[in-house]
Amino acid sequence: MPRDIPVGNGNLLVTFDAQYQLRDIYFPFVGMEDHTAGNACRFGVWADGRFRWTDDEDWDRKLRYSHETMSTDVHLSNDELKLRLACRDLVDFDRNIYFKEITVEDTSGKDREVRLFHHFDCHLFGNDVGDSAYYDPRSRGIVHFKGRRYFLLGGRSPDGASLASFAIGKKETGTQVGTWRDAEDGALSRNPVAQGSIDTVAELDVKVPAFGSAIATFWIAAGQNYDEVRLLDQLVRDRGALSFLKRTEDYWRLWANKDESSISKVLPDDLCHHYKTSCLIIRTQTDERGAIIAANDSDVLRFNRDTYSYMWPRDGALAAAAMDLAGYVEIPRRLYALCGELITREGYLHHKYDPDGSVGSSWLAWSTPEGRLQLPIQEDETALPVWALWMHYDRLRDLEFIRPLYRKLVRSAADFMTSYREPHTKLPASSIDLWEERSGIHAFTVGSVWAGLTAAYKFADAFGQHDLAERYRTASDEIKAAALEHLWDSGRGRFVRTITVLPDGTLTKDPTIDISLAGVWLYGMLAPDDERVVATMRAIESALWVNTAIGGLARYENDPYFRDSALPKTVPGNPWFIGTLWLAEHHIACAKRAEDLEPARKILEWCVARALPSGVMPEQLDPRTGEPLSVSPLTWSHAAFVTAAQRYARKMNELRSQLTDRIARTGEVIG
Repeated sequence: MPRDIPVGNGNLLVTFDAQYQLRDIYFPFVGMEDHTAGNACRFGVWADGRFRWTDDEDWDRKLRYSHETMSTDVHLSNDELKLRLACRDLVDFDRNIYFKEITVEDTSGKDREVRLFHHFDCHLFGNDVGDSAYYDPRSRGIVHFKGRRYFLLGGRSPDGASLASFAIGKKETGTQVGTWRDAEDGALSRNPVAQGSIDTVAELDVKVPAFGSAIATFWIAAGQNYDEVRLLDQLVRDRGALSFLKRTEDYWRLWANKDESSISKVLPDDLCHHYKTSCLIIRTQTDERGAIIAANDSDVLRFNRDTYSYMWPRDGALAAAAMDLAGYVEIPRRLYALCGELITREGYLHHKYDPDGSVGSSWLAWSTPEGRLQLPIQEDETALPVWALWMHYDRLRDLEFIRPLYRKLVRSAADFMTSYREPHTKLPASSIDLWEERSGIHAFTVGSVWAGLTAAYKFADAFGQHDLAERYRTASDEIKAAALEHLWDSGRGRFVRTITVLPDGTLTKDPTIDISLAGVWLYGMLAPDDERVVATMRAIESALWVNTAIGGLARYENDPYFRDSALPKTVPGNPWFIGTLWLAEHHIACAKRAEDLEPARKILEWCVARALPSGVMPEQLDPRTGEPLSVSPLTWSHAAFVTAAQRYARKMNELRSQLTDRIARTGEVIG
């Protein structure tokens, strides 16, 4: 189930599903230590002897973000209860406190007593062993703890009262389903303490006048000891929850409107809104210490017992580059600095990392079937952070920031990429493709390594190390020449995605059409209007466009990942946002007139139409229904949208400026 509306501040991340159930609480790292382990923390309402959780079928739900801010705008209505709820959820931008404000509105025409129930399904540190919770009379809230992780669930009714009641008990043991069942009669047991596998429920009581409304607020303070969460709770009680809600919404609105390229003057309102939402969603997936996480959707855990809550250096670099384009320079700087700390002594970056910078789980082998050492890497993950760092420096010329990274990141990576070559072709040596499915020499990797070495050459030249610059430039030139010789297939009239070099130097080619072939031009190795690139991109669009009502580009021919076996063979795979947006980028890069940008604009509009109502974009879509597949939101999808939107706006401004200059110079009349 997709995560419709994540909210966070870089230390505390909270996610919800489509039924408005809180599903993940990550702290103190974004994506690391999911203190619910993806289990539903329910939200329920009792009125006139009837009870409903928000996942019950008789709710009408609308889940969105409030305009240009990292605050939810959720509307729930229930004809049986004759109630409407307007909810906003946010994490304070500065303090580690999650808030849920609920405006309860009566539609029955009579005064009502309404009880609101907030459930917390404890899995502190990601498991349910040894959790503890107790009612705390000092804070008048429920304290949950294990080791150095504390969460205090508190609240306030419209009349200023704290929790009206509470229940703390066992779950998932024997016949005990969970303490949340205790709420369904509208009266909680007030059991004050439990330990082991536990969950808790807090209650707020609200008096709602006929056809009127009233506001109540729950909050969860997160910290590493009792005093920390107690202080946060006291701050909310002293200042009032509203002050935290208002200041945080104001902060994110200011943040979302940092517009260095006048993008709002070029994009239509719906695209501009989606662009800003995408920037905000990328921010929710970014840890304060630098890691940009691929996706924090724990439901994928149920499929393969692992998640996407890792930093892939490639995904992180592309997201950082997107945020650089958008003017959010602090996010990229932290990512680049982190990569400088993580790079190995040999000069490469590992497959993926945990949010705290430790090496993540991996299924890439360290040895060949014969027992020889092979590096379990995707070499584009070493190359693209260097490429992105140069793009950052080229725009800002912030030499003091770059100086410490030049030796430990740029030179280390460049020395590795220069030497890690296949001897027969001089191409980058065999590594794993960006889809993590096959070993070989891949077009995407080749384009990325060329870009990384070219960036390193420019850095070395700027730092006056001309011998090094020449070494890196020579290596990048050799790689480009070898790519044109070995990856170009004249018989097919396009590039191939992968070649394999046998021990005797013989080459085999994998001609599968794959959106990753865009790597030969995306990072500058070839011009986008090079006739070989144009032919390849035409082949991609022809072979991979999903000819259903949903549309979009599949990843590659006969892609099996999350594919429904009932799909006809005429459907190449599920549509992916990333590849579809790469097609848009090609249209943008090749445009000579404003009208040439029309296909790219239509793709941007396709993304908006295929996103969830909240603006969240998943990794891929069901080609028949358009429903999200795999993880959601995928940070890379949003980064690809931000990048394409920025390049669209910049190209439109460039073409308009050229037209204006031409008219001024020639007196040409456009009609």
